[in-house]
Amino acid sequence: MKSIKFIILITIIIFNLISSISACTTAIVSGKATPDGRPLLWKHRDSDFHQNKLMYFKGDKYNFIGLVNSIDTTGKKIWAGTNSAGFCIMNAASFNLKEKNDTTKIMDREGILMKEALQQCATVNEFENFLKDYLKPLRVEANFGVIDAKGNGAYFETCNFSYTKFDVNDPIVAPHGYILRTNYSYTGKKDGGWGFIRYETARQNFEQADAMGKIDLDFILSTTRSIKHSLTKIDYSENLPENNITPHFVFFEDMIVRHSSTSSIIFQGVKKNEKPELTTMWTVLGFQFCSVAVPTWVEGGENLPEIMSANEKEIAPLCDMALKLKEKCFPVKRGSGKKYLNLAAVINKEKNGIYQKLQPVEKHILNTTKVKMQKWRKNGIKKSDIQKYYNWVDEFVENRYQELFGL
Repeated sequence: MKSIKFIILITIIIFNLISSISACTTAIVSGKATPDGRPLLWKHRDSDFHQNKLMYFKGDKYNFIGLVNSIDTTGKKIWAGTNSAGFCIMNAASFNLKEKNDTTKIMDREGILMKEALQQCATVNEFENFLKDYLKPLRVEANFGVIDAKGNGAYFETCNFSYTKFDVNDPIVAPHGYILRTNYSYTGKKDGGWGFIRYETARQNFEQADAMGKIDLDFILSTTRSIKHSLTKIDYSENLPENNITPHFVFFEDMIVRHSSTSSIIFQGVKKNEKPELTTMWTVLGFQFCSVAVPTWVEGGENLPEIMSANEKEIAPLCDMALKLKEKCFPVKRGSGKKYLNLAAVINKEKNGIYQKLQPVEKHILNTTKVKMQKWRKNGIKKSDIQKYYNWVDEFVENRYQELFGL
């Protein structure tokens, strides 16, 4: 009897750990629901691998950029990416899809599968055929989200031997033109999985933005840093600490952003008459309150921004700077310290919190990029132009972090 109780206890601990370190909040938005008519694909990543980087790959069929754990030196697994055909993919782990009779032991091949898909697929339909033809068992349990350069987008709730497709352009499936997923699947076991509170928080945010016609890049960048809690009705932005000198700790669980958050990726697709190379991958490397969004394009080639790429220590500088600043956000190291955020270090009434200092930096990147994109959409996008932009963003971000934080 004691051994059974012990096994149950260990199982509970493991599943609680998994719900924290493998969690993601995600969305697909049809071009029909965005102000500029371009689709969006969003992944807010939670993981036990806090050091992330970007890598460029030359595939047999398509070249692509992928988000990779920094310890993965060869880029074996991709956790979100886009290729030269304008196909984009990401995933959110699901924990309620596996069937009772499924005895598959080796799992967690989502990153491997996504890397193969980026090499082979140009459209949502091709990805569906890719899943059909892939050797079974797939060794995955996930909600895969994809968009393409033809305006298509869908979630595939996928387990070892089957999948269910949810088309974002189907008004019955997505009456408002967007679909959200966290760490459970609609076709899975009822009440199984994780992320119900995060899902509801995201749903409320999207519902409000949709009513105002503002589901755009800026909105998702704000949502990926949401400090609302849909169950308790807490919104930490409503009662700010006086300054950043006196610590002000708040319980910080089940928010969209939390201690386990490691990066955010937003793919901004193209209209049907635009070239796929204009597809933009916006990446916030590291803890979201302490980092800024930086755009990349497959057309730019293998020389990605240095701040987003691995250095001699296999660490991306932007991610590393964000993690150093994160220490001020979670200064309590013992016990349950990681569950308590020092809100004063992030935002306060004097507006000198880390996130408040970084907002103008990110806004300048966004505005500069919008001007560039307007020209590139009109005149075409060139590798040399992108490389010049990367050089600028490297210098700009490094200088601003040095000026603001001495990093």
